[in-house]
Parts: sequence; C-alpha cells; structure tokens
Amino acid sequence: MRSIGEMARDSGLGVSALRFYDRAGVLVPAWVDPVSGYRWYEPGQLEEARLLARVRRAGMPLADIRLVLASWSGTDSDLVRKLLTAHLRRLELGLSDARNEFSALRALLDQRENLMTSLRVATVRLTIAAPELAAALDTVRFAASNDPELPMLGGVLFDIEGTHLHVVATDRYRLAVARAAVDGYDGSRVQLIVPTPLADAMRALLHGGDPVRLSLDGDRVALEAGDGQAAGRCLDHDFPDYRRLLPQTGDRRALVEVADFRKALETGPVRSDETGTHDLSVLRVTDDGTVVLCPDGDAGDPDRVAVNREFLLDALAAGARDRLVLELTAPTAPIAIRRPDDEGGFSILMPVRLED
Repeated sequence: MRSIGEMARDSGLGVSALRFYDRAGVLVPAWVDPVSGYRWYEPGQLEEARLLARVRRAGMPLADIRLVLASWSGTDSDLVRKLLTAHLRRLELGLSDARNEFSALRALLDQRENLMTSLRVATVRLTIAAPELAAALDTVRFAASNDPELPMLGGVLFDIEGTHLHVVATDRYRLAVARAAVDGYDGSRVQLIVPTPLADAMRALLHGGDPVRLSLDGDRVALEAGDGQAAGRCLDHDFPDYRRLLPQTGDRRALVEVADFRKALETGPVRSDETGTHDLSVLRVTDDGTVVLCPDGDAGDPDRVAVNREFLLDALAAGARDRLVLELTAPTAPIAIRRPDDEGGFSILMPVRLED
C-alpha cells in the first residue's frame, strides 16, 4: 500500500488534489484508516493517478475525467479515444477563437498607440525622506514580476503627481501600492518604471533619515543618498493603469493579529490549485469580523475565498505591521490587505477558482 504522500510524490498530483479527487469519487483510496483518516492506495492505483495527472494538466473537465478513468482499464478503448479527441478539438477551437480576438485587440492597440502620449517628461528633480521611500519599496517589492514574457511588469512603477510619489508593483496575481511624500516638484504627472535590480540598488542606499534626491533625465533615473548613487535606464514600456485595478472597500473586514494569523496559515488546512503546484488557503470572514480557515472538505459556504497561501504570507510580511486588515468582497473579487494606520500602503491578491 502507498501512503497519500508517496502517491503524491510518484504521480505528480498534490496531496490536496488527491483528497479532492477522493471526495469527487474519481480516485478513491483502497483503504482509509478509521482512526486517523489517513488514505492508503494500492500499487495498481499509481497508473490511474498518473493518468489523472496527465488529463488534469491538459485541462479536461471533471465529468470527462471520470469517464476516462472508468473506461481506461476496459477492453474497449473507443470511449476514451473519443473523449480525448473531443477535448483536443475544444482546445483547438478555443485557441483559434483566442487568436482571432487577439488579432483584433492588437489592431486596436496599434491605433491607440498612435494617439497616446507618454506621461514621462524630460527632466524631474525632487527630494524624498529616505525612511518613507525605503518603506514604500519594502511594501511593494514582493509583488514585482519576474516573467520575461511581460517585461513591462519587471520593475517598480514610480508615479509622481503633486506632492506624492506612488510606488506600485504587480505580477498580475498580486498588486502592491505604497505612497511617499515628495518635495521640490510642481510639474505635471510623471510615470517611470524602474527595473527591479535598480530598485533594489536604490533600496540599499536608504539607510539614514536624511532626504534623498531623485532625478529623471529623459529615460535615465538616478537616486542620490549622501555619497552614494544608484542610476540606470527606465524600462521603455507603459505600466498598466493600476488605479483601475484597485478594489473598493470590502464588505467583510477583519482585523488580524499578523503573528497568529501567519501561524494559522502555515499549520492550517490547504487545498491544491488547478495545476496541483500551489497550496491554497480558503478564507471566510464571520459575521463578528473573524477570519477563519475553511477545512479541506468544506464546500458549502458561498462566501469562502481561496488565495495562494505563499502570496498571502508574502503580503502579510510586506505589510510590516503587528495588525492588518483583510477585506473580502466575493469569491471572485480581489482580497485587500490594508494597514490600519496608513491608507497609502496596501496590497491586493487575486482569488483562485476552486475546483468544487
């Protein structure tokens, strides 16, 4: 007999995914310990689990997966072949439709690019308190993208308007915003994307309490702190309009003690995402404003929200407070993590669709 951990390791399915497929009646363990509830599988079930992992990675619907596994060991493979062919056809049609839509969108983008003007100006000079800029960079750094396919997200946005600098980073699945006061600039709004390595070099200069000098000349940005300087070229891209991504105040708010909440996340129940590669924490805010972690088998609550556990832990650390506010609106709406004492620094996390 194989333990659930051994089955997960050898099949490519996560432990949470195996539990899900057990509850769904797709891959039921040969024996469940009545005392501990621990699942055990027969050696012959490994082939089924590997087959399940393959069709799961191909995005096959659960209803079809049931039939594939039920028919796989039979002498007549016609149903399996037809199901595989039908799913491949759906994928091909979906890809064809997506290509057509993307072609139309690219044409629209080409038209817009001819009309748009950059928010970047030739010259900017301003000063910022070093602790404020350091705190702002620390708040957003965890959300910066490292996806080479999306180079415009591979940096930190500096959005200068009026007397404030907004610092923003996103990798599509999470977004973080922080704010710092600036002095010495009274021009129009300016945006520049500082490459992540340069942003890290800037952060390394921010040790003291004195103001630092930020300057922009064309596409070259520099930060001077005392005798040190970090300088380089901005990314030649436009950052998405992050203001359109900011959520409204959530319907359900909870003030959490960060240390206790982190411990609950690290030791509490998790589920597997669709790919089986990430652990999800499923959250719910009770009527009295308490955040609870939903058990793995709890599928009846319409208000539960699933989130990548690692991303949530990163956001809690970046919040840099003993207490933070979690805001949830709906299972499909972003989760906001806010500071009780600072409206200018917060992050949002995209929810993850649950399989059941």
